[in-house]
Amino acid sequence: MKAKKSLGQNFLVDNNIIEKIIGEITSDSNDLIVEIGPGMGALTKKLKEKRSFLIAYEVDKDLENILSGFEDDRTKIIWQDFLESNIKEDIKDIKYNKLFIVGNLPYYITTPIIEHIIDSNINFEKLVIMVQKEVADRFLANPKTKDYGYISVLLQYYFDIKRVCNVSKYSFNPVPKVESTVLSFVEKERADIDIEKYKEFLKVAFRQKRKTLKNNLSNYDWEKVKLVLDKYNLSESVRAEEINGDIFIELFNVLYFPTIKYNSKN
Repeated sequence: MKAKKSLGQNFLVDNNIIEKIIGEITSDSNDLIVEIGPGMGALTKKLKEKRSFLIAYEVDKDLENILSGFEDDRTKIIWQDFLESNIKEDIKDIKYNKLFIVGNLPYYITTPIIEHIIDSNINFEKLVIMVQKEVADRFLANPKTKDYGYISVLLQYYFDIKRVCNVSKYSFNPVPKVESTVLSFVEKERADIDIEKYKEFLKVAFRQKRKTLKNNLSNYDWEKVKLVLDKYNLSESVRAEEINGDIFIELFNVLYFPTIKYNSKN
């Protein structure tokens, strides 16, 4: 089976990496696994050994002869672009305890896939995905590092993110041009905020990364911003890349909800 460049296909062929991914999926026969992009089924085969319910989304119908062999009363292949799926609808008739999501993602749509999972508003135990290493570095980045930005803050608002392992490009067929990383995402307790407004606020804050926060937030009430900065001994010349997620939540709240009172540390 020849990989299709248009679909971002690179088939995982390294059994050591497959085993590391499988090790992150601690499901049993009472649980459900959703696999994104099973490809030629190297990971699917190992997932079936867990005897969990399994739904796999695949857009490439040319793989039907391979993947249809995995289907049975506990495994279903859905021939659809995952980004167009209604996950809640697709799993509503399955009685399960825990939900796990796993996939070797096409790198050009990694962020849209994660956003689709978030927007689907489903509760899951863990998300385990393969992404481009450069993208993984941005997801995991801490303040004051070159990779830290809007997507770092947003995803770390939702999840505790862990690097499972880095993956050589030679673990795939065909060999891609980039190195990869397996990440695990576990949902965490978080502030109850208007997420769409928060996304807009973060995009403005990181609009010009090398400029100061004051410059990027020029259309906001700077005196309110300054109250929060003073609380954490941050100067008015601070950049967005120097601020952690908890402080961004405070900045968002003081700007969008004026009834919340913030006092300067001084």
